[in-house]
Amino acid sequence: MAAAEHDAPEPGVISASDRLALNGMGSFEWDLGAGALTLDPAGMGVFDLEPEEFDNTPEGLGVRIPADDSARLADAVLAALDGGGETYGSYFTVQRRDGRDQWTHTQGRVLRDPDGRPRRIVGIVRDATAELAHATLLRRLESARAKQATIVQRTTEALSRAVTVDDVTATLTGAGALERLGADGLALGLVENGAMKIIALSGESLEILSERKFTRLDGSLPLSQTVLTRKARFVTDLDELADEFPLFAPYLGRILFKAAAYLPLIAQAKAIGGLVLFYRQRSDFSPEERNLSLGLAGIVAQSLQRALLFDQEREFATGLQAAMLPRRIPEITGGEIAVRYHSAWSGREVGGDWYDVIALPRDRVGIVVGDVQGHDTHAAAIMGQLRIALRAYAGEGHSPSTVLARASRFLAELDTERFATCTYAQVDLETGGVRAVRAGHLGPLIRHTDGRTGWPNLRGGLPLGLASVFEQEDFPETRLDLVPGETLVLCTDGLVEEPGATITTGMDALAHAVRTGPQESGALADHLLDRLWERWGSGDDVALLVLRRAPDPGTHRAPRIHQYVHQADPEGLSEARYALRQALRDWGVPALADDVELAAGELLVNALLHTDGGAVLTMEVLPEPVRRIRLWVKDRSSVWPRRRTPGEAATTGRGLLLVDALATHWGVESRGDGKAVWCEFDTPADPE
Repeated sequence: MAAAEHDAPEPGVISASDRLALNGMGSFEWDLGAGALTLDPAGMGVFDLEPEEFDNTPEGLGVRIPADDSARLADAVLAALDGGGETYGSYFTVQRRDGRDQWTHTQGRVLRDPDGRPRRIVGIVRDATAELAHATLLRRLESARAKQATIVQRTTEALSRAVTVDDVTATLTGAGALERLGADGLALGLVENGAMKIIALSGESLEILSERKFTRLDGSLPLSQTVLTRKARFVTDLDELADEFPLFAPYLGRILFKAAAYLPLIAQAKAIGGLVLFYRQRSDFSPEERNLSLGLAGIVAQSLQRALLFDQEREFATGLQAAMLPRRIPEITGGEIAVRYHSAWSGREVGGDWYDVIALPRDRVGIVVGDVQGHDTHAAAIMGQLRIALRAYAGEGHSPSTVLARASRFLAELDTERFATCTYAQVDLETGGVRAVRAGHLGPLIRHTDGRTGWPNLRGGLPLGLASVFEQEDFPETRLDLVPGETLVLCTDGLVEEPGATITTGMDALAHAVRTGPQESGALADHLLDRLWERWGSGDDVALLVLRRAPDPGTHRAPRIHQYVHQADPEGLSEARYALRQALRDWGVPALADDVELAAGELLVNALLHTDGGAVLTMEVLPEPVRRIRLWVKDRSSVWPRRRTPGEAATTGRGLLLVDALATHWGVESRGDGKAVWCEFDTPADPE
């Protein structure tokens, strides 16, 4: 009796087995030798078994454990028994009689004989549904947090590369942008002069909102109300907005979205706009999702604020630069000029590239293209001062070399360490004479009437400013001839510099683009910028000037051709002979081709060998009083040729003798700073 009293629990004290039962946990003992499995009442409750339903064998649990889970549990037990393990554990499901699947966990301990053979297993079983449900919830929350962190990270990374407002809108509406934001549609608006301006729309059916691109900021639409109140609004059924916003009601049936998050964009305590994220199906917005939306709005607001500031600074800088460039180009007689200027696409500041066209005395024109060192507003300001100074020196009638020497001195005397490069030329469009100088800059490119292009050998000096510092203000002039129909191209290095390549690559590309481009100067300028400025990545400013001398074909009764031949240019000589033969065929006098071609060759060779520079070849028809062909070869030497009488062994000196023998008449005339040797050929009698 005493023993019984000792074993009985004290009143009010819960036994260990009762505590296990209250916690949904029971115990078991498995006699491996006899194959008997004993469950305590709590264990029977875990398996939802009645005593008469269980035969005390492991197989008897099969009425509650699905076959797949039973096999997995058996594998865990066998692994412990065969592997010499002392414990095992496993999760499985129990199918309760009410049809509910209950997650269950078991943990057993293997008891062995002294020789290591397993004898019994004792352990516990427990209802793990709540535990796994909590773990599943934690995993779901962790997955949501990871997804939100990814959205924020990817959005922040994408917007970090956005510089302008256009960049921001492109980032928010480009490929993969909506997926990055976790939304199905987007609308972005900016506050502008007391109104809401929609600057970006993305998502199926949202294009209809462009009808409300500009709206008053009066709260009559959901987005404007969000901006005015600075409070986010999360809507799971857009139809709920119909009564509150009558202006928005007509669009609800046409928008393929059901939910939306209206978010104010606040930067520096100021509402600068609003963002709407649309969703096709969403029944609620959890606190985490609301915080995520507000975080995204903050990121977008900061990016827009930075972009707005950049655009304002950029507008100011480009405005300053535009003010420094000439407002209009003077009209010229005898040709056409086109100028183009493009600022770099990247960077906050602008450069010091410039162009100018200057009307000069005696119907000449001065053209200049240059570049001040640096890419900032200071460079633009110096460019403006230097351009005006150079224009003043040129307008006074000084020679090109003097103009650059004075401009270099002017720049050196400014309180700056900047230098500048430029090419300046005085052009007489009546005669085609060009006097050009350059200061550390790219020389001109010339397109000839036959389509060939060439870079004349233009001697140069040091950049402006540096030339005066080093007391080397020598800018030698180079004289060129621009025949009717030829084109001269001046540009800054931004048009020919390709990142990672030598400048000669860009120069070759420019020459090719000029050869294949249109004839008219404006069309050619546009062609060059389209082909080259965007090709190089637009990382530098570009100033471009295209001058074309008006073509001179003569008249129908008196046609005329012109050709410029560079010194020591065999290809030019060949092209000139071909042009003469083709013209004579077109004019109906092919019989003169051999004589004219031979005479022209002799005169051109004399000019190229005995003068300093190239020669201009002109052939024309003189219709009155007798139709005849006149050939001119003009050079820049004032020394007149003389006919000689070479001996039989002489190898030179017969050029003028040949011309005298072939032509009807020939002679020499003074032409400006040079001379022209001419000869005439009578045409064969007209058959009529």
